[in-house]
Amino acid sequence: MLRRFVARTIHVSSHCDLPCGVYDPAQARIEAESIKGIIAKVSGNDDPDFRTRAVLIKEQRAELVKQHLWVLWTDYFKPPHFEKYPQLHNLFNEATKLAGASGAKGSMDAALAEQLLSKIDEIAVIFAETKQA
Repeated sequence: MLRRFVARTIHVSSHCDLPCGVYDPAQARIEAESIKGIIAKVSGNDDPDFRTRAVLIKEQRAELVKQHLWVLWTDYFKPPHFEKYPQLHNLFNEATKLAGASGAKGSMDAALAEQLLSKIDEIAVIFAETKQA
């Protein structure tokens, strides 16, 4: 009778929390592209209600960029990746700062949004290389 309620323990291992395909810097890139697009639209619009909504959405998208990057940084990339790509920690640090309050989240500067996209692209190149291995 007790066997019916107690399941066998099965030990499994994986290089990430979920099966491959869940992690992808493209998610951060999509949100960063929307930040860049919002900045462009706001620059040509004087409607205060539109500007307020746009800034709010831009800030939400910046938080999503940071979340997507943090998940990649902390869950996908492992010590062997950081050994092979010693610049990876710095890339993530710079990218998340560019998405944060001192970057695209707190600014309407299109150049910062472009820098953020550039850092995400650098991370994406390394990500693609790790997927090939």
